[in-house]
Amino acid sequence: MDVRPKKHLGQHFLNDKGIAADIVALLSGHGHYQTVLELGPGTGVLTDFLVRQSKFEVFLAEIDQESIGYLRKHYPALQEKIIEGDFLQLKLEDYFGQPFALIGNFPYNISSQIFFKALDYRDQIPEIVCMLQKEVAQRIASPPGNRDYGILSVFLQAYYHIEYCFTVPPHVFLPPPKVQSGVIRLKRNNVIKLDCDEVWFRKVVKQGFNQRRKTLRNALKVLTLPASLQSDPILDKRAEQLSVADFVYLTQQFEQKTITT
Repeated sequence: MDVRPKKHLGQHFLNDKGIAADIVALLSGHGHYQTVLELGPGTGVLTDFLVRQSKFEVFLAEIDQESIGYLRKHYPALQEKIIEGDFLQLKLEDYFGQPFALIGNFPYNISSQIFFKALDYRDQIPEIVCMLQKEVAQRIASPPGNRDYGILSVFLQAYYHIEYCFTVPPHVFLPPPKVQSGVIRLKRNNVIKLDCDEVWFRKVVKQGFNQRRKTLRNALKVLTLPASLQSDPILDKRAEQLSVADFVYLTQQFEQKTITT
């Protein structure tokens, strides 16, 4: 059965088995999980190597009916572990009561949405290994002080240690994308809960980067700066210069203002 890559699904099928093996090899396990969910397996190039790992129980999440037919034919042992549907709409708690790793060649057009969903399940997802557009991968792994550092960098680095692993050229895909790809690994850190309100944290981070060329004094003024920050030199910095801990500190000041007003 032939599976045609579909543009509307952002499908670019990896056809280099060596790279596929290298991606799967990045899954550490470390005893924190035995279950792995592959997102968008397509024609199973990663699946081939996942099923050889006896330490893992493998599940597949796929939306494309052609791919689902192909996977059912070629991986009969996974018949009951193929989850049909849009990953972004799935209630993962209906399928997994235990920790699970997430792996896949993420569709470039929805990669950010996938990460935001993963953040909602961060206490169940100790590790993520994925391939996505190189620029997005670099942004997520970028440290503070780098121009690539942004909103998603802060949100993910608050809960994960992130490593940029390697770059993948366009010619190993069908069809070749117009950009290079990057593979990253995210490992859950020890932060169970931030030392601030997460809703406020997201608000402060988003607002800070919304006008990233401005200092935080100007970028955050729409949130009404608390008195405790008025003379704080942190406001003379730009958002890209702040660590996760700095953003937590800023959020605490806004929280305190809310409590005292």
